[in-house]
Amino acid sequence: MRSRFITLEGGEGAGKSTLARALAERLRAMGVSVELTREPGGSARAEAIREAILAGAIKPHGAFAEALMFSAARIDHIDTLIRPALMRGSWVICDRFLDSTRVYQGASGGVDATLLAELEAVTVDGLLPDLTLILDLDPEIGLRRAASRRHPGEASDRFESETLDFHRRLRDAYLAIAAQEPERCLVLDATLSPDALADAAWRAIGERLLQPAEV
Repeated sequence: MRSRFITLEGGEGAGKSTLARALAERLRAMGVSVELTREPGGSARAEAIREAILAGAIKPHGAFAEALMFSAARIDHIDTLIRPALMRGSWVICDRFLDSTRVYQGASGGVDATLLAELEAVTVDGLLPDLTLILDLDPEIGLRRAASRRHPGEASDRFESETLDFHRRLRDAYLAIAAQEPERCLVLDATLSPDALADAAWRAIGERLLQPAEV
């Protein structure tokens, strides 16, 4: 079974991390080697950049500066974890990838789409997901979920603290990407229970990425 690259996308509180773990468990039960990772992050340098971004340290410099930081983290992540894993035959499941930059810094942040596309081309150097699952959820519900995860006294992060309109633009932008790239993207209903959502995602993996003999 050849390696595959799956990314999970969606707004705050959509359940990406929970779904990523569930899919990794199912694949491992089939004997598939799986690397579970996230963005920004996934490597030591990228995790350090993650801390700075989510703490809001880059926000005063504008959305394009954030896009540059995300890209720097992504380059290191690809070079140190994603490409090596794929080359040795593992599947990679990544919580967020290039679509998050398109949506957060592009559609909601106002960075020109052409400029982001040029930056993306240099950053990923041809590496695109085999399948992107977009978890669709009303942002009001998602933000309530995100708030419920925080520990008492813990502040919201850089993006959770944005306005509801910002998060509505995110949702619209994700749905637009799914409509533009249906071969790569599939929208899933994130109001489903975790088990039902995992079942829906697993069906998509079976239909799109697994040969009949492998299911």
